[in-house]
Amino acid sequence: MNPLPNAAEVINTFQSLGKKVLYVTNNSRKTREEFLKKCQVLNFKATKEDILCTANLSACYLQDLGFNKKVYIIGSKAIAKELEEAGILHVGVGPDPIIKNNRNYSFKRDDEVGAVIVGFDEHFSYPKMVKAASYLNDPNVYFIATNTDERFPVANNIVIPGTGSIVRCIESCAERKAVVMGKPEQYITDVLIKRFQVNPERTLMIGDRHNTDILLGTRCGFKTLLVLTGITSLEDVDRWKQSCCKQEKEFIPDYYIESLGDLLPYLKKIK
Repeated sequence: MNPLPNAAEVINTFQSLGKKVLYVTNNSRKTREEFLKKCQVLNFKATKEDILCTANLSACYLQDLGFNKKVYIIGSKAIAKELEEAGILHVGVGPDPIIKNNRNYSFKRDDEVGAVIVGFDEHFSYPKMVKAASYLNDPNVYFIATNTDERFPVANNIVIPGTGSIVRCIESCAERKAVVMGKPEQYITDVLIKRFQVNPERTLMIGDRHNTDILLGTRCGFKTLLVLTGITSLEDVDRWKQSCCKQEKEFIPDYYIESLGDLLPYLKKIK
């Protein structure tokens, strides 16, 4: 867990200049408390209220609905913890292996389940697909996805499937579309604008992924800054500039920079 050079100092300088900073992540594997501890270790100034993570947003969404039943989770302990903090019961976290000689994949249905949440789950399995799709066969059961990030950037040319890959599996067999909590979808937009009273004309969205960070900023009317230390490259941006596709035009940032820390000299001039 190594911070990019000067990244924390850039964010902390924004705050010292009187700017409100929100940390918005699609990662559903940590709670707000866990992200706060990570910020502290990496020297980013933050409070729990500054952090928007999809595990917590899933719980908030159900609270907004007045939900009082049980949730079947395909996902992490973080989702379970955030649901517990909101007073919402849950089942499903952890391994669910295939039982030998049980070819019909029957299971004891929990009639209290009124929602299915799908996040990143290293224990994702065929039995979990069976359970999720079976619960979702009832149109009154809510279907929530934490995010739809397709895969993670890793070294050595290895592809690590992201939550979006799991969500598509469940959507396919359930024949339903999930309500997505994370960037760039509508719920997180509503949270930013309504709960935090963000003024789009005075907001800069900083991120390294075109179809989450930059697209959210574009849809919200924010200025957007792409940092080239993650998923999206400058070659991608140049290709979209030549494209006739309206969707790809929304991926083009207003600004780009090699690394977040490169902003520091400019901020020091302002300060």
